[in-house]
Amino acid sequence: MTSLTKGNASGSTGDADLVVNEVVGVPGGIGAAARAARADAFDAWLGSLLPDRPGVALVAVGGLGRRQCAPYGDLDLVLLHAGVPGVDELAAALWYPVWDAGLRLDHSVRTVAEALSVAQDDVKVALGLLDARLVAGDAALADTLVRTAVDHWRRTAVRQLPALREITGFRWEAHGELAFLLEGDLKEAAGGLRDVGILRAIATAGITDALRPAVRAAHLRLLDTRDALHRQVGRRVDRLVAQERDGVAALLGLDDGDALLRRVAGDARTVSHALDDGFRAAERLRSGRRRGADGRPVRRPVARDVVEHDGELVLARTAIGARPDPNLSLRVAAAAASTRLPIARATCEWLAAYCPPLPAPWPAEARAALITLLGAGPGLVPAWETCDRYGLIEGWLPEWTRLRSLPQHNPVHRFTLDRHLVQTAYEASRYSREVDRPDLLLLGAFLHDIGKGLPGDHSTVGAPLAEAVAARIGLPEREAALIGTLVRLHLLLPDVATRRDLADPVTIARVAEAVGDPATLDLLHALVRADAAATGPAAWSDWKGRLIAELVARVRTALDTGALPAPPAPDPALVAGPLPVVHLTGDRVAVAAADRRGLLATVAGCLALHRLEVLSADAATVDGRALVQFRVQPRYGLAPDPIALGSDLRRAVTGDVSVIQRLRGRALAARGAGAAPRVVWHREAATDAVLLELRAADAAGLLYRVTCALDEAGAQVRAARISTLGGDVVDAFYLVGGWPDDVTRARLEAAVLAAV
Repeated sequence: MTSLTKGNASGSTGDADLVVNEVVGVPGGIGAAARAARADAFDAWLGSLLPDRPGVALVAVGGLGRRQCAPYGDLDLVLLHAGVPGVDELAAALWYPVWDAGLRLDHSVRTVAEALSVAQDDVKVALGLLDARLVAGDAALADTLVRTAVDHWRRTAVRQLPALREITGFRWEAHGELAFLLEGDLKEAAGGLRDVGILRAIATAGITDALRPAVRAAHLRLLDTRDALHRQVGRRVDRLVAQERDGVAALLGLDDGDALLRRVAGDARTVSHALDDGFRAAERLRSGRRRGADGRPVRRPVARDVVEHDGELVLARTAIGARPDPNLSLRVAAAAASTRLPIARATCEWLAAYCPPLPAPWPAEARAALITLLGAGPGLVPAWETCDRYGLIEGWLPEWTRLRSLPQHNPVHRFTLDRHLVQTAYEASRYSREVDRPDLLLLGAFLHDIGKGLPGDHSTVGAPLAEAVAARIGLPEREAALIGTLVRLHLLLPDVATRRDLADPVTIARVAEAVGDPATLDLLHALVRADAAATGPAAWSDWKGRLIAELVARVRTALDTGALPAPPAPDPALVAGPLPVVHLTGDRVAVAAADRRGLLATVAGCLALHRLEVLSADAATVDGRALVQFRVQPRYGLAPDPIALGSDLRRAVTGDVSVIQRLRGRALAARGAGAAPRVVWHREAATDAVLLELRAADAAGLLYRVTCALDEAGAQVRAARISTLGGDVVDAFYLVGGWPDDVTRARLEAAVLAAV
């Protein structure tokens, strides 16, 4: 029995002659030539395993059938026969050497009729047979299968493609869009290699020229990326994970992992756009369109110079002239977004070739078309993506080249920067009725992160850039300045709401001073919600929404009346009755106990014991009793037993030694390595306290350890705001007293850092 061994390939040497699978020498290089060489080597080896018998053929499908073998790809083989005896023994003699070699094998044994019958019932099998290729054996038998499978597909493709589109939609839901993922699956995600196979099937059916040069080039680059990923990892893997990006980029001759992500994103978008075109062409053939008396599709005007023709938007004949209107491409895009109809490919190509650049500042018609496009809701994203694929966006916004496909490495972001900006505008359209100037909301949402990718704070850096764009598109100076303000302050509300004491008049006064007027406050509130929705589910929570709404209400009162809200009165249930008092209500934990040092830390530790994350904490002393109130959420999704939690809280605040020992043991066990923590002081951020802000890696029991350290150092914590950002926290502690002495502050800072 023939045997095979896998080579020891790490992919880090850059050796083009690296052997990944030593099957009569299967090379592990990158590129079309290496893939073809692997196919030749597999063909020769597999051919040597098949005895020369009439009526039997070994047929390859999948990557080997297409001669696109990845370094650690699997083999898809069909043993085709004409009813000859002993075929099962023959199959075993073929499959076992492959398994002994350690190769992944997808295999079947079928007659031509059986193979075609399965293809009729399963559209995925029908697509697979389009890649069928003879490896060894009876050429006439294999040719019969290939010709019949292709002929059957061409006759039935239009009917089968709706089912294939439904299956493809489920796959996209499971794997996401490759263009926007930090760790996408090069094969299964939308825009990946699997979708190129569907394009090949659409082209084989003659429905449309789905494999245009741009698609072919994108396909080759995606194949090269998968080759490099296999080389880098040393095994079969299709997901481009973060720790392998730089190595894969180096193998492909790219600068870094970000350059690789941007290239993959561009290629995935090319494939996705072509597949959308292909599915639409098939749908037009399947369902037909309304036709006039002359048999031609009806042309229906939908906007000035834009008509619907056969389910797509095309230019009116009067719009095509020697001197096209510079606004035309924007008006076509706005019409496509508003009607949710696709723009015909020929129309996009004509606009890209002949539509002149817009003057600066833009005419009012162009500006109105942009606002219509941004405010079109669900139609915005597909229309924008289409215009982007044909290079129209750079003609409107030269900054777009820098923003396109820029990765956002914070895991809360689900999109690349360019798509995030467009998605934020889409989300902002939901709040257009809540603001005085919906046009400025849409434009501010679209430009809010324009400073990302440049050195410095992106809000500060982006403000003048957004202002310049607003001026270029023709906004008056005052409105352009307001766009700059929205960009500069777009993180103000969530940062303050989650990191500052909203009951402190200084907090409200500072936000009111920064915002300036209620109209700007409303724009910022809408922008915050749109930004969070476009970022991803991890960027928002009911608790965060309530805090921001509370902050907005307090700031609006200050702007309207000039009066700062009074601090809230203590909960009457906590200031009466025997001690201790423990109240557990939803996400609120309130405790009243005899005033003593370390109470805040004790309660925080007890909450950590029960796997509760603290979102905010407030402490006060009323008539000799200490009141502490927390907002919490379960760390792992399941709420703790309220009876057990209440019992531990009562025992802990009365000094039960057993609970205190459990708290200390848990705090020590939770310590872990990470980036160096940092302390930042804010001296004038509160009415009666100095603000200590801790930036550190998140860990269970962190609040307990820090509050213990503060207490032991002699600091009294009036309030705390806990903000978790992925794997990091930004925790703000309000310390009663000024702490003016540098030496004293240094001692306190050292104690906090040691606790972390």
